[in-house]
Amino acid sequence: MGTLKVRVERIVDATDEIRIFELAPAGGARLPAFSAGAHVDVHVRPGIVRSYSLCGDPNDPRYTIAVKREPQSRGGSQAMHDAIRAGDELTIGEPRNLFALERGASHYVLIAGGIGITPLLAMSRELVAGGASFELQYFARSARHAAFLDVLSAPCFAASVHLHYGLGADDVRAFLSRGLARRPGDALLYLCGPRPFMALVEDVARPAWPAESIRSEYFSGDDPAREAAGDDAFRVRLARSGVELTVPAGKSIAQVLAEHDVALDTSCEQGICGTCVTPVLAGEIDHRDACLTDAERASGDRMCPCVSRARSDLLVLDL
Repeated sequence: MGTLKVRVERIVDATDEIRIFELAPAGGARLPAFSAGAHVDVHVRPGIVRSYSLCGDPNDPRYTIAVKREPQSRGGSQAMHDAIRAGDELTIGEPRNLFALERGASHYVLIAGGIGITPLLAMSRELVAGGASFELQYFARSARHAAFLDVLSAPCFAASVHLHYGLGADDVRAFLSRGLARRPGDALLYLCGPRPFMALVEDVARPAWPAESIRSEYFSGDDPAREAAGDDAFRVRLARSGVELTVPAGKSIAQVLAEHDVALDTSCEQGICGTCVTPVLAGEIDHRDACLTDAERASGDRMCPCVSRARSDLLVLDL
């Protein structure tokens, strides 16, 4: 994937914690088109690349992203809030979509928790434009913590957008138990938000909503499956050179490759962007990413070396 130069045209504080950045092409050329659910990788500063959902109108010549300042920031959100100013130029990746709307469903249920509104806002815009049947359930701590309320209060969203403030887990569960007790026909369910929130929604949705009807996007690579797996050491063999390397507990394949000057494109380093997906020729993969589909994981022929590991003693990579 190529990179683009953009200029920060405008910065708006959506809440005390969430800042909206409007990005325009730096060289005058039109930015590539994108579809709802897409994200871009932002090169915040040397060594720090973060993925942010595009939440603006796909017909807008600018890109819009929203960044929440995270208390445990590893440098990305903090730098976006404290160091980036209007007029600055940034390098970003071309839009990629790992969370696309599937066309043709009779109804769409979108459920957002906090900053998880960002990809679902873009989806709501696209569904309104296409005249599709949908509902957006947006959960936030309070109106003061909810972003894009000015957009969501527009008449075109009035019948579809439902806001929920300050609900505890039990109240959220009770509400969703009623709303998700039945799947209307071939309806699809799209979720985005903090991991505990996502887990609650998915738990409530099943068994009325089969796995193939649910689409989820995690904020980071901490998919629940990752916590259940251990971090044993294993070996990787690079098929093109025959070199074998040991990946110890506590280090990723990508880190070990970098230490040995083996070229591998990486970006988010959290298993969500798909930049580092690498072909696997042999071995059993311990998938810990949040970007490959179930079918891609089942094929056993590709992995995200930035987070995924091995269940076998050896993995052979097409590197």
